[in-house]
Amino acid sequence: MENQLLETPPVEFKYLDSLTDLMDSRFRIPGTSIRFGLDFLVGLIPFAGDAVTFGFSGLLVIAMARHGASGMVVVKMLGNILLDTLVGSIPVLGDIFDLSFKANRRNYRLLQEHYQSGKHSGSAIPVIFALIFVLLLMAFLIIFIAVKMGVWMLEQF
Repeated sequence: MENQLLETPPVEFKYLDSLTDLMDSRFRIPGTSIRFGLDFLVGLIPFAGDAVTFGFSGLLVIAMARHGASGMVVVKMLGNILLDTLVGSIPVLGDIFDLSFKANRRNYRLLQEHYQSGKHSGSAIPVIFALIFVLLLMAFLIIFIAVKMGVWMLEQF
């Protein structure tokens, strides 16, 4: 879908805004300005909570992509979700991180910027190729190190 600037956001954006608010900032810790949502609460359940919020965040990205987000916006959104899930899965530190990062809200802002000011447009193909290259390089290094360690271990006997 061709990127088009919008004077008024689609009705679906209000729905997505409400969902991201519920996930990231619906509640407030009394006496503070710290806001949190279901992402933080469900994330308190070790591993399962992070898997659930990862899935829900993925559904939000799919909904945003259905409304014409460019490939570059989708890649940035997936990066936000991946960072939120990886760091969020670390006990205690991840929970503190979840209070401040708010991946869903960041993704919603990316979608708004994409539609309202034309930012973040373009293809994700160069980014995808770079990621594939990095992953292949990492796989090669892991195999190389494993072989070297295996040879070293065999020499020790």
